[in-house]
Amino acid sequence: MTATFDPAISSQEDAATLEELGYTQELHRGIGGYAAFAAGFSFVSILTTVFAFFPLGFALGGPAFFFTWPIVFVCQFCVCLVFAELSGKFPVAGAIYQWSRRLAGNAVGWFAGWFMLIGYIVSIAALAIAMQTVLPPIWSGFQLVGTDMDPLSVDGATNGIILGAVTIVLCTVISAAGVRFMARITVTGVTLEIIGVVLIIGAMFFTAERNPVQAISDTGGHGSGVHYLPAFLASMLMAAYVMYGFDSAAELSEETKDPRRTAPKAIVNALLVSFVGGGLMILAALMSAPELGDDLAHGGMAWVIESQLDAWLGKTLLGLVAVAIFSATLAIQASASRVMFSMARDNRLPFGKALARVNKRTGTPVITGVAVSLLAIAVLLVNLGQSSVFAAIASVSVVIVYLAYLMVTVPALVHRLRGTSLSHGKPVMDLGRWGIPVNLVAVMMGGLLVINIGWPRQEVYNPAGDSWFLQYFAVIFVALTLVAGYAAYRVVKDRDGAPDPVDALVARKKR
Repeated sequence: MTATFDPAISSQEDAATLEELGYTQELHRGIGGYAAFAAGFSFVSILTTVFAFFPLGFALGGPAFFFTWPIVFVCQFCVCLVFAELSGKFPVAGAIYQWSRRLAGNAVGWFAGWFMLIGYIVSIAALAIAMQTVLPPIWSGFQLVGTDMDPLSVDGATNGIILGAVTIVLCTVISAAGVRFMARITVTGVTLEIIGVVLIIGAMFFTAERNPVQAISDTGGHGSGVHYLPAFLASMLMAAYVMYGFDSAAELSEETKDPRRTAPKAIVNALLVSFVGGGLMILAALMSAPELGDDLAHGGMAWVIESQLDAWLGKTLLGLVAVAIFSATLAIQASASRVMFSMARDNRLPFGKALARVNKRTGTPVITGVAVSLLAIAVLLVNLGQSSVFAAIASVSVVIVYLAYLMVTVPALVHRLRGTSLSHGKPVMDLGRWGIPVNLVAVMMGGLLVINIGWPRQEVYNPAGDSWFLQYFAVIFVALTLVAGYAAYRVVKDRDGAPDPVDALVARKKR
């Protein structure tokens, strides 16, 4: 069967590939190789996340927390390779949801999509509100409410909600304007972010106070040998909070040119560049800090820059961080809207027909973009007077995403162990004999990371030590997400939508 296609929005080959997977080309393809890489890299956004979470890692594990970075990378790179393989075989919007349902059936796929949506929406809010930490210090005019810029104060929290909401609205408008325009903005943002990363690394290495061995060999008073292990595991949260979202390139597969070749490369390159750049940023900060003590634990990289660099250079770098935050928010908003669109198209969400509607002129799912953004702004409002709850929600959103990842890697491993093929059509990237060991590491380390991130540590979820609810928030939130998800799935599971992917795969093999 020859796929119907419009040469203005897609090539015949890409439209035919999509039709083989059960869908008609509606979204416009305007994302090339670098733009696909930019989508994944901007989601990880090391200039934003390493900046934001460096104090957490240092405070929990001292300078030696640096070694958690390569450990988490090994896990996530194995996950990345599995995703890269699947992205070449199933280049469909809403990647995690689609891969999971095609590997394990509609029920598992639906929960993977449900978890990804929640994780994405909270991540949008958490990133957007970070504008409060960079914009007012650059120019006081960005402090629209009161005078206290501290994000934990009433003025700072309120102003953060306003800046965050404006950021989300702007991202929604850009995303709705068309994938080509969005790709140009993302590429520009990522290029500036990479320049910022290089400048920060260079500046901090130039002002180094100690050599690399001195910088990373100290446990910061958290013990030694096996006694350091609890602190080391806790500090691993920093790296885990940073190294995810590289799959964003695959979420936009239906808008990517030649996605079966482009998406796998983009996913792998996004994580590799993030690992190298982020690792060098952490090392440079530890080498350049005037002292490895409380000031670094509280002020992080911003304190190092303010202490070691001229004020004008510091503000320039903060401006680049603001660009990175905006670019990351745009990437996550686009990814979340594609997951919602993909689920709605399969009639797996309330108001599915409306949510699955594609704007004919721009070729984008505008309604899902608006819905995602409104939900993210609603999450932002939690920060008003409840900053500790908002911080806990932001932390748990990472657990939710990692659980969704397991809903892909575990079924993929089961297929490999059974000797059944993961292929659909001609494979573009195939792990071959490395498939089982790589997939096994992805599952085992991914499961351990979920436990580690969600562990009810007081210093992470309840620093004030005044609320058992916050301390066990991760467990409670995941449980409530499962219960709510089960109730929602019961409503939509019998709806006519996409055929069961497992049955379809069996029928195709029999033919």
